[in-house]
Amino acid sequence: MILEYQLPLTSKRLDCLVCAKGATDDDNAVIIELKQWDYCHEAEGEDLVVTWVGKAEREMLHPSAQARQYQWYLEDTHTAFYEEPNPVRLSSCAYLHNYAPAKNDVILSSALRRSLREFPTFTADDVDALARHLLDRLSSGEGWPVLQRIEQSKYRPSKKLMEHVANVIKGKREYVLLDEQLVVYEKVLAALARAGRSKNGGGDREGRSRNWKVGDCN
Repeated sequence: MILEYQLPLTSKRLDCLVCAKGATDDDNAVIIELKQWDYCHEAEGEDLVVTWVGKAEREMLHPSAQARQYQWYLEDTHTAFYEEPNPVRLSSCAYLHNYAPAKNDVILSSALRRSLREFPTFTADDVDALARHLLDRLSSGEGWPVLQRIEQSKYRPSKKLMEHVANVIKGKREYVLLDEQLVVYEKVLAALARAGRSKNGGGDREGRSRNWKVGDCN
C-alpha cells in the first residue's frame, strides 16, 4: 500500500494505492480516494457537487470523477501501467466513510451512472461492498513485488499521450484534467450552456461535445 502517492510531474497526490496480484496472478493496483464528507448537493456543472471543504461550501469534483482522472493520468504517464506485455492493471474508487446518503442523494445520482459503474463511490454503509470490490482485484496478495514494480518504473508519456499531444498540435484539445482544472472546465461549459439556453429561449443543452479526457475552453 502506498499513501499520498504523488502523480508524475504534478503537485497532486492520490490518497491510497493498494497493490496485489489478482485471481489470475496478474499485477493489480487500486486507487482509493478517501473523503470525510458527510453531505453534498447538486452543482451546475457535470461531474461536480457542492460540499463543505476548507470552512466553506465549494464546488468539487464528484469523488468518482476525481478517482477516474487520477487513474487515466497514471495510465498515460507511468510506464508500469501501460508498457507491454504485462502492464499493472489499474482501477479506482472512492470511499466516503462519514457519508450516509439520503434518498435520491446527488452522490449516487443516476446522471453519474457511468462514472459510478466504472469508478464506484462507496459510503459509510458500504464497507462489505468495498471489501468485495478490492478482493475481486487483489485476491492473491503478494503486493510487495507489485508495489516495487510501480516505484521502480519510470515516468514517460505513453503512445496514447503522444497521440493526445499530436491532436493538440492539429487543433484538437486533448488532455487529462485534474482536480481544480476539471472543476473550472465544467463550470465554464455549464456557463456556456446556460447562456445558450437563455439566448435560445430555454430548452435542453444541445450540441455539447464532451470527452472525459478533453479540455477545450476556447
